[in-house]
Amino acid sequence: MSPTKKGRFSWLLKPFSHLIDLSIISFSIFLFEINLNHVYLFVIYAVIFWEAISFFNEFYEVQRHTRLLQIVTLLFRQFVLLAFALYAYIGFFKQPDISRLALGEYILSVFALVSFFKILLFFLLNRYRAVLGGNLRNVVVLGNTEKTRQLIKIFNTKLHFGYSFKKQFDVNDADFSLKKCFDYIIDNNINEVYFSVASLSNKQINKLIDFADNNLRELKFIPDNKDIYSKRLKYEYYDYIPVLSLRNIPIQTPINKFLKRAFDIVFSFLVVVFILSWLTPILAIIIRLESKGPIFFKQSRNGFNYKEFDCYKFRSMTPNENAHMEQATKGDMRITKVGAFIRKTSIDELPQFFNVLFGDMSVVGPRPHMVSHTNMYARKVDKFMVRHFVKPGITGLAQTSGFRGEIETNKDIVNRVKYDIFYIENWSLLLDIKIVVQTFLNAVKGEEKAY
Repeated sequence: MSPTKKGRFSWLLKPFSHLIDLSIISFSIFLFEINLNHVYLFVIYAVIFWEAISFFNEFYEVQRHTRLLQIVTLLFRQFVLLAFALYAYIGFFKQPDISRLALGEYILSVFALVSFFKILLFFLLNRYRAVLGGNLRNVVVLGNTEKTRQLIKIFNTKLHFGYSFKKQFDVNDADFSLKKCFDYIIDNNINEVYFSVASLSNKQINKLIDFADNNLRELKFIPDNKDIYSKRLKYEYYDYIPVLSLRNIPIQTPINKFLKRAFDIVFSFLVVVFILSWLTPILAIIIRLESKGPIFFKQSRNGFNYKEFDCYKFRSMTPNENAHMEQATKGDMRITKVGAFIRKTSIDELPQFFNVLFGDMSVVGPRPHMVSHTNMYARKVDKFMVRHFVKPGITGLAQTSGFRGEIETNKDIVNRVKYDIFYIENWSLLLDIKIVVQTFLNAVKGEEKAY
């Protein structure tokens, strides 16, 4: 089974909605005589609180099966908190001359405009899915129970949800096999797989989980009794049918996503300004003096959702045709003298902080592999593709745990994947900081497999 590139159909919707809301908040202030001493300070203050409240409130986490009532609830909760924050501005910045009435009119106007555009976007997107058949996700259902039949009815009747139901697999059919099911999922570009827990054996469920992990398909449970499952599973409701998501990835929650991205930007910016700004020209001279060729080495690697990106390093080898296919080995004759030093101290990896600023990588995460190696390991190593549910990192838990550098045996890559999956499922900002500190200590003392 080969991995598939997983598409995100509506990745522009959240940024677009975000842009509309921030524009309304920023420009509407000039329509009211609030008597602000520093209008731009107020705008910055309002935007910061709007963003903070949005992340805690999950204001932009509107799914295709979200109901209008849920959106209205989000809007009221968002603006009640924002109103408290904006009125607190008066006392916090000691501006008693501000017109409370005008400030209230501003808040109500912003509430009306943001609500209008959010609900309008919600209805337009629903119509786009229902009438034009756009923004669809292909789905299959395994099992033939009352709840699976109800779910299929929802898929077929509530077209505005944007699910294209392709096939139901009845496990009681004489010709049913998971292999036929897997082949159909791959051949028909199925995005999400729903299955009834009661219909499959534990062995079949484990095979289904492994298939979904290795092929980047979203797998969702249809429980018979939602109360018997661990509360760590994520519950969602499609109309009135409970559905459970299998893997809980902490980085994917809005507040954690914001914290990790903020950490990445701040840390990378500091490295670029205070280290790369003076180190790059020095290394450029030394690298060019020893061997002709570019200062930077660019290599295509697989990142988040299996998307390919250009990963940058300081060149540590003489230019060669096999650089994109063959991993460096101990005593590799391609490595230059300065290259050996910068690889031993991990200095060659520093240009990847630009990849972090570009958004292709994170400071900490599973290390990305060459495209050819990714395809090979995806076939050989179970759950290898799970690593692509998050952005790849400059360093990672596997690397600080002794599994960096050359992969000499299958045990090396298997252990690396185990540590990567543990990191994905147990992420915290403190864990990222710990890994960064350990990486620095390892770089200072040098590592045995850094060659």
